[in-house]
Amino acid sequence: MVNFDEIRVGQEYCCQRDLSLYKTPACESLVTQAAVGRYLRFLEIPSAGVPVALKVCLCEDDYPGWLPTTGLPYVTFAASKYFPQSPTTEDIQMHIAKVLRFAEAAMATSNTYLWGGTLSPNYDCSGLVQAAFASVGIMLPRDSYQQEAFVDPIAIADLQPGDLLFFGSRARTTHVALYLGGGRYIHSSGKDQGRNGIGIDSLTDLADPISRIYYEQLRGAGRVTQSYQPVGHPIQCR
Repeated sequence: MVNFDEIRVGQEYCCQRDLSLYKTPACESLVTQAAVGRYLRFLEIPSAGVPVALKVCLCEDDYPGWLPTTGLPYVTFAASKYFPQSPTTEDIQMHIAKVLRFAEAAMATSNTYLWGGTLSPNYDCSGLVQAAFASVGIMLPRDSYQQEAFVDPIAIADLQPGDLLFFGSRARTTHVALYLGGGRYIHSSGKDQGRNGIGIDSLTDLADPISRIYYEQLRGAGRVTQSYQPVGHPIQCR
């Protein structure tokens, strides 16, 4: 564990259990979760007093959030810095079947949609996609709009299993799904517009109202051809 007075800005730390990060320093609204073994660094430390939460950044995807100080007993100094892998496009394609199996196994487990969820059993849309690829050592950015900017754009006609589908408005993507093949995709969707959890929908069979709703919001698709490389981190080649 790390004590509050031992924390150093920029030093890397390792999570010893699953931790939740929040949108505000008052710990309002979950924004992401950090699994056991993930790295983080503290961005700022108050000069006086112990706050409710501390601003941190997860090292693997450069994603910021507020860590409750009650989580400090479950954070330790990292013995070594995080080194991102740099798989080739061919490496990634070889792992797509495992990525899809991860998502399908997550669906088979009782779950509900959780905004900010990146850990089993409850995910949000981009959290499920990020977790599925992370299960085989491929890191993606955290949010759906970041994932859209990260992947290589492809035409819908060129979709292959493992590609990502993006939904939303003309201005911005708000939802992401993982393409399974045969016009089907798997995603975690909310209860207001979706299934309140992980389910499978279709680009071609629009008789189902949820498939139809999402089809009307389809923005495009992309293919994962690289693993995210955090800002300022050296690359560990395979």
